[in-house]
Amino acid sequence: MIDHIVFDVDGTLTDGGIIVSDNGVESKVFQAKDGILIRELPKLGFTTMIITGRKSELTAIRADDMDISVIMQGINDKEAALKSYFEEHKLSGERFAYIGDDVNDYRVMKLCAFKACPADAVEEIRDISDYVSPKNGGFGAGRDICEYLLRRQGQYEDFLRLFDARD
Repeated sequence: MIDHIVFDVDGTLTDGGIIVSDNGVESKVFQAKDGILIRELPKLGFTTMIITGRKSELTAIRADDMDISVIMQGINDKEAALKSYFEEHKLSGERFAYIGDDVNDYRVMKLCAFKACPADAVEEIRDISDYVSPKNGGFGAGRDICEYLLRRQGQYEDFLRLFDARD
């Protein structure tokens, strides 16, 4: 059973666009609907993680808002970072899902039991994914993939009950 979900950020939880103002202030757009579900995953027994190649205060703020428990930013070798996490916590990829979109996610995704990506991920990532969301990164792909995984594991109704969205 999957109980750890690792998210890439740019191109997965965002559309990959990075807006930089004249004075160097960076902005990104995150999908609120992704956050509603991701924030509740720990209540369903999941550890949520971010592993991203870029370092961004915006990512830290959004991760905190979504109650992401492990945040790794500025990671050039995502595979090595996740392997180190496995060793430190005596875990293996059998319990992990990884959601990514580009070639820098390829090797780390191969470590995980469940691999998924947005519709607009690069071909190499779509080819190794167990599930390709019909939604693009930043447009609900994170939510869609998590819903898919929850349904597959028989946990989606538990998520809905957190909001009294089911009788």
